[in-house]
Amino acid sequence: MKTKEIREMAVADLRERIETEKQNLNRMKMNHVISPLDNTSLIKKAKCDIARMVTILAEKEKQNQ
Repeated sequence: MKTKEIREMAVADLRERIETEKQNLNRMKMNHVISPLDNTSLIKKAKCDIARMVTILAEKEKQNQ
C-alpha cells in the first residue's frame, strides 16, 4: 500500500486496517511454519506496510492534539 493512499484514510479506518493487516501477517507466518511459502518476501512487505501505517497514524494523532 502506498503512503499517499494511507494518508488519505481516516484515523478509524487506519486503525481497523492495521489490525486486519496484523492478523493477515500472523496467519501468513503460521502458514509459513506449516508449509513454506513460495514467496517469503511477502512477510517482509507486510511488516513494512504495517510499520508505515502505524507511523502515519501516530502523525495524524499528534496533529489532532
